[in-house]
Amino acid sequence: MTDLNAMLLTYHGALAPYAEGAALIFLRVGAVMATLPAFGETSIPARIRLVLALAFSAAIGPAAFPFVSDTPLAAGFAPEVAIGLILGLMVRLFVLCLLTAGSIAANATSLSQLFPAGAEAQPAISKLLVMTGLTLAVGSGLHIRVLHYLLLGYELFPAGHWPPSGLVAQWGVAQTGRAFALAFMIAVPFVIASLIYNVALGVINRAMPQLMVTFIGAPALSLGGLILLLMVAPLALTVWLQALNGFLAAPAAPLP
Repeated sequence: MTDLNAMLLTYHGALAPYAEGAALIFLRVGAVMATLPAFGETSIPARIRLVLALAFSAAIGPAAFPFVSDTPLAAGFAPEVAIGLILGLMVRLFVLCLLTAGSIAANATSLSQLFPAGAEAQPAISKLLVMTGLTLAVGSGLHIRVLHYLLLGYELFPAGHWPPSGLVAQWGVAQTGRAFALAFMIAVPFVIASLIYNVALGVINRAMPQLMVTFIGAPALSLGGLILLLMVAPLALTVWLQALNGFLAAPAAPLP
């Protein structure tokens, strides 16, 4: 027993310098996982998310330890959590992009009323785009790109230091603008088709006032929206996936 205690004390003394660094890495990764798409969804049980956070921390640990080795745990606790939330929210904006695009498309084609999404008040098109986009992202190696993104985060935001407010504001505004621009680009075919269709219905209504164009036009508009979704969604999600992968590969790169 004495030999065992001596061996444990030896290992404790050898591993003690690495404990604070590992804790700091887990703090940042855990905060990122709280808002990360696919891996951090609320539908995933908390225990699984905890295991994923530990796995990601262990995966980047050897490469990230030099960035945190000189940072005391007490000084880096709060900054690391804040940085992790910022990094996760920047990626979360890509999910907001699909939700916004789906809402615009559903409202333009009257599908938001035809297919209500339940208590969350999100159109069915939004949920379809989000689920399909996240599936494509995970299938194309999202976990590998997230690991690379986490390591790049240490170069963008040094460990143990509060992120500069000016940099965070500039980065956040730029990424939010890109998310909304990408959302409108995805939804613009539905907006154009809806505009043309409603203008045509207006002309028909002026030419034939006795015809109830609403009863004829609304079902046709919804059917056309579904057909347009079938045609547009593959290309739109490909563009979205390329934008997501490009951001994860170079988060600080200027916007195209």
